[in-house]
Amino acid sequence: MEKLQGGVTLAQGFMAASAEAGIKYSNRRDMALVYTEEPAVFAGTFTTNVVKAAPVQWDRNLLWEKKKVHAVVLNSGIANACTGQEGKDLNFFMAQAIADQMGILPDQVLTASTGVIGMQIPKEPVLKGAKLLKENLSQDIEAGHRAAQAIMTTDTVSKEAAASFKVGDQTVTLGGMSKGSGMIHPNMATMLSVTTTDAQIDQELLQELVRDVVSDTFNMISVDRDTSTNDTYLVLANGLSGVKIEKGTDAYEEFKEALMYVSQSLAMQMAADGEGATKLFETHVINAKNKANAKMLAKSVITSNLVKTAVYGSDANWGRILCALGYSGVNFDPEVIDLILHADGKQLVLVENGVATDYSEEYATELLSKDKVTIICDMKEGQASATAWGCDLTYDYVKINGDYRS
Repeated sequence: MEKLQGGVTLAQGFMAASAEAGIKYSNRRDMALVYTEEPAVFAGTFTTNVVKAAPVQWDRNLLWEKKKVHAVVLNSGIANACTGQEGKDLNFFMAQAIADQMGILPDQVLTASTGVIGMQIPKEPVLKGAKLLKENLSQDIEAGHRAAQAIMTTDTVSKEAAASFKVGDQTVTLGGMSKGSGMIHPNMATMLSVTTTDAQIDQELLQELVRDVVSDTFNMISVDRDTSTNDTYLVLANGLSGVKIEKGTDAYEEFKEALMYVSQSLAMQMAADGEGATKLFETHVINAKNKANAKMLAKSVITSNLVKTAVYGSDANWGRILCALGYSGVNFDPEVIDLILHADGKQLVLVENGVATDYSEEYATELLSKDKVTIICDMKEGQASATAWGCDLTYDYVKINGDYRS
């Protein structure tokens, strides 16, 4: 597998565009389009929140009906959630606007929205944006980058990842983009993510792979313990590489590895860009009894507000980590656990067999001051492992969310 620079336009046949539509923001891109002339099968996972935005409901219906699609249209600024029948009608209006521009059917257009809950999307900016999106459509890498920027809300950076692999003399490429900075929590992190690939793959197999990959990537990140109404992860495959992905083949394993890489990279970028965050905080649980336990333990640590504030303050308050492990719902022996701090290629054992070591507080603070901080929790009761990603909790998180609607 080769890691690539770029995003959704790298796979054969996929184009992207962005537009300043003026849906809520002024003088910034707020609509994006991903498009393929060759119809694509698609797979997806969506928010587990009972309150589901209109675009989530639309996309899920298209998935259940196993539709092939040509496009994904996304907007930022307004989430089109909790908007009743009018919101559903406006979501269809957005799909129709793109369909009219591209000469396709509305049910060949997936939709995604992010932003303020409860507001209705105005029609005129949507029509303006649809026209501009068609005009700006391009296969170049920069078009993909601009599309990733257009779906940002409180994000401080755009998020892209891509990879390719060879099967004989043919190349399969996957490229993705995502947004997400706040309202991010496991079970579909507000995140939107689109990945494109030119692989040829059956829709049911792609859906199976997407579920598996999400379980170890997007469902293992948290910023603030809030699960959004709009979480959407879509993977489109148009088959233009000519490489067929089937179970039991080397191509299948290569494809899964590449999809895992793209998803994990996007997930980690989202965690690192958590609202107000200054650090990426990673928890790696090793030697747990089973995979389910390892996941629960890792998530419990990265979602603890007390742990997150300690990471922000560069305070090696390991008692908070043990506490978070203890209320995770997993039974374990706290008197055998090791806690190891990793940062910048260096490590420091904080706890050995459940008891603090004679570590240097100054050195611990130095390591905790790095941009990426990892805590390894060695449970010493099995061979299973899991990793979860989060960020520190800062004053700025409160400031950002205190005036989000304004």
